[in-house]
Order: sequence, then structure tokens, then C-alpha cells
Amino acid sequence: MQSYRPPMIALAVCLAALAGFVDALAFSSLGGFFASFMSGNTTRLGVSFATGRMDEVRMAGALILSFVSGVMIATVIGRRWPKRQQAAVMIAVTALLGLAAAIMQIRPDTRALLLLAAAMGAENGLFTREGEVSIGLTYMTGSLVKMGQRLAGALMGDADRWTWARYLMLWLGFVCGVVMGARCYGAYDNGALWLATGGAAVLTIVVAAMAGRAEREGPWGARAA
Repeated sequence: MQSYRPPMIALAVCLAALAGFVDALAFSSLGGFFASFMSGNTTRLGVSFATGRMDEVRMAGALILSFVSGVMIATVIGRRWPKRQQAAVMIAVTALLGLAAAIMQIRPDTRALLLLAAAMGAENGLFTREGEVSIGLTYMTGSLVKMGQRLAGALMGDADRWTWARYLMLWLGFVCGVVMGARCYGAYDNGALWLATGGAAVLTIVVAAMAGRAEREGPWGARAA
């Protein structure tokens, strides 16, 4: 994250908050499964398999496959439209969330929530360098590990003493999103999916504007040399 300008870090925090919001909706709707936390779903899959709860095995497996499919969608988009990658990926994220919200309103079915996992997988295609994810927007374990490493480095006298704070902000953004998602689900039930869609649409506009600026100033989000 240290290679990105502050506005990009702020954008990443907002996108992490969106991921937390969606994860809270999925967790609340699916009885403890996740849209973005695939380690949790993998644990659920293993424990359910060991105890013979095959319905839960199928749900966890489907969510994991949906998440991977979303990552694949973002990767294909990035290769097909490299100059418009960020905006195109966010359009895909918004479309997946909107489709899930529409299906749940017309004919509620928990299988529609698999689209949430696909959207979260795709969201990780926003910040990439040379085809690899440079900022993980939906998995906070990596952010906490990096925060701990940078904090230890700061205590040991590294020159860049505040890099750890960026990872902390990313984690806090996710937590805030989870809190908002849980509250909105309690107030609006599955209607809260439309709020996630609206938030993603707003972020799509922001991403498109920032990507257009990056075309004039240099690589997406990179600090000036």
C-alpha cells in the first residue's frame, strides 16, 4: 500500500467498507456463511463435511466457487480492457450486487446470494500490479499481518514509521462496513442489498473519475517518483 497515493488509500478504505457491508448481509442471510471471508467458509466446509452436514458443505463450496469465479471475471476484464480495467471491474461488481438484490426482491432464494461472493471476488481486481493483487480489499487477515510487520519495523527504527497505519485504516474500514451492514439488515432485511448496490454505483463513478485522472498523471494510484 505504501506505493499508492493518499486518495487511492481512501478509496481502498471505502471499498473495504463496501466489502464489510456485503459480508454482514451474507452472514446475516445465510446463517453464518460469508461473501468475502473464504477462510471462514473453508472452515465451515471442513467442519460440516466431518460432521455430515452436507447442505452446509454445498453452500460453503458454492460460495467459494462463486468467489473464485468473481476473481476470474475481474482478471478477464483486466486483460480485455486494460486501459479501463478499474471502472469496468466496478461496473461488474455493481451489476452482480444489483442482480442479487433484484432476484431477492422478485423471488427470494439464498442461492441468489452466491452473486454477492462473486462480486466480492471481482472487487479484488481493483488494485493490481503486473496481474497480481496489490491491495486485498476483502480479506483482512493479510492486512493485519502486514500491519503487524510494519508496526514491528517502526518500533525497530525503520525509516517509514507510519505505513502500518494504512493497513489499520483498511481494517477499520471493513469493520465499519460490517457494523453498517448488520444494522441495515436489521432495519431493511434483504432490501439492504439495494443500499450495497447504490454504494457500489457511487464508488464506480469515483473509480472512473480517478482512473481518468490516472491516465493523465501516470500509473493507477502510484505515487510520484
